[in-house]
Amino acid sequence: MRPSFVFILADDLGYADLGCYGGRSGCSPVLDRMAAQGLRFTEGYANSSVCSPTRFALATGRWQHRLRGGADEPISGRTRGSPVLGLPPAHPTLASLLRDAGYATALVGKWHLGYPPHFHPLKSGYQEFFGSLSGGFDYFTHCDTSGVHDLWDGETEIHRQGYMTDLISARAVDYVGRQRQAPFLLSLHYSAPHWPWETRADEAEAKRIEKIWHTDGGSLAVYQKMIHHMDEGIGQVLAALPDPKNTIVVFTSDNGGERFSDTWPLVGKKMDLLEGGIRVPYVVRWPARVKAGGVTAQHAITMDWVATFLEAAGAKAHPDYPLDGLSLLPVLENPEAAFARDLFWRMKYRSQRAVRSGDWKYFASEDGEFLFNLALDARERANYAKREPGRLAALRAKYEAWEKSIPAMPPDAAFSIPYTRADLAHF
Repeated sequence: MRPSFVFILADDLGYADLGCYGGRSGCSPVLDRMAAQGLRFTEGYANSSVCSPTRFALATGRWQHRLRGGADEPISGRTRGSPVLGLPPAHPTLASLLRDAGYATALVGKWHLGYPPHFHPLKSGYQEFFGSLSGGFDYFTHCDTSGVHDLWDGETEIHRQGYMTDLISARAVDYVGRQRQAPFLLSLHYSAPHWPWETRADEAEAKRIEKIWHTDGGSLAVYQKMIHHMDEGIGQVLAALPDPKNTIVVFTSDNGGERFSDTWPLVGKKMDLLEGGIRVPYVVRWPARVKAGGVTAQHAITMDWVATFLEAAGAKAHPDYPLDGLSLLPVLENPEAAFARDLFWRMKYRSQRAVRSGDWKYFASEDGEFLFNLALDARERANYAKREPGRLAALRAKYEAWEKSIPAMPPDAAFSIPYTRADLAHF
């Protein structure tokens, strides 16, 4: 019997924010329990250290750089109406491939892969959509960074009262409760704990702030409460699953954390290719085939989930769009069956480049070249570049070979972070 899929994506959640990854706040009891019931990855990565590029990789199972929209870091609301910066409807996606294989498909939450009329979830394989199209929005007004209202049911703009995290959770519960026939894919993409820093009790804060990006509010307690609200909603979704035993549930984040996030023992945040910017939680529950209490050190990256889900569903990728990701299905069934592979990253922001190969990581930026042994130094403090010049050269060569295999960075690619380098000092 083919499994159903629930892929849960948090927004700007750091590696160690959950209790099962070392967090001490008690903000994630549902996800901690889910980890105990399934498998936890300790070396899971996002395709990018910023949101929309990772989402391109998640949608397509391919390096985000293969599509022009994947080069912007991230797609900005200022590109509304662009015919180029988005996920082309003709490109196969996880949703379209599963839909064509007989699955029901829905996206609930954040899209951030381009704006109508050229781009939309319903044009890329999803049969239902409820949520927001932009990259960031207020939890109460549901307005984006430009102040534009951004809440949709399908292609219809709707107005609802309520806290965005709860609205997303409620719609997800409704969706899985209606799935009694065909297997389904639910992409459950929360905006939490992305700024603005607002809990259910902070509607007054939504009225106070002039722009949703702000540095004069929020706190660690608020951030952790935002995670807890999301965790509660995930618990409601899990409880509503029609066939929990044969549903693969995956939880992860689109990139590393920001400002109030905890990345211990890693360093770096969102927008960095240091470990704190790209290493993220991966929690998987599938009682039918994944044993409880497992941990794996398999090196994995966001786009791998497309290959994994397709294999589990008995579906295939489109031959004209071969996948770059690899199936993790053997590791889900046997956590000790880890396989070696190299992972690569490229960012226009600060000219960052990185390779993860075994225990070693090559990292380069405006500040120079670095070589880290992550098995000995997860905090990336000890630079082995001069001590191991041969290894440095070999990893640099691997990066250069990979970069030649993908499109060049477009000269007009933008990095649209709303803060300055001075702001970063507060993180």
